[in-house]
Amino acid sequence: MTVTIAITGGIATGKSTVSKMIQELKFTVIDADMAARKVVEPNESAYKEIVEKFGKEILQPDKTIDRAKLGSIIFHDENKRKLLNSIVHPAVRKQMHEEIESAVQRGERAIFLDIPLLYESNLTHMAEKVIVVYVDQETQLERLMARNHLSKEDALARIQSQLSIEEKRKLANAVIDNRSTIAYTKQQLMNILTEWGIL
Repeated sequence: MTVTIAITGGIATGKSTVSKMIQELKFTVIDADMAARKVVEPNESAYKEIVEKFGKEILQPDKTIDRAKLGSIIFHDENKRKLLNSIVHPAVRKQMHEEIESAVQRGERAIFLDIPLLYESNLTHMAEKVIVVYVDQETQLERLMARNHLSKEDALARIQSQLSIEEKRKLANAVIDNRSTIAYTKQQLMNILTEWGIL
């Protein structure tokens, strides 16, 4: 019996760090962002639809989508963000379902789904349990500004385009507080997986 566990959080709360720890424990992590990159590669159907709706000016010289350019359009326009999501999300779900199916066929005991927008995209049905990687909004803002070299205004726009981290925390089956050391983060992860009988 395979258990599926979603890893989520907010932008810059440390999901990737936790996903990496899970991979080091030799579990499969299916990453929604990777799936999203895959489905918008040239010749994929989602790619064609995006170019059709957003125009050729979002393309780089090599014909790939300029993610920064597309990002700057959608982060400040809710309708355009919804339009993009309506194209990308179904394609991402399909891609992830195929990867889950493969892992189940391999007989894996636990599959982890790294889905940043789990709640926003109504994807909770894909996982039996949810772990939220948490930091408070102040820490989130500082980390995001430093990591992506953003102004406070741009960083806040990105954070506010998601459900608040406090809301996500309330909805989770387990929470990893990622405000301290890497070692403490890992300890919390190990405790959760042990408690759930996965380790």
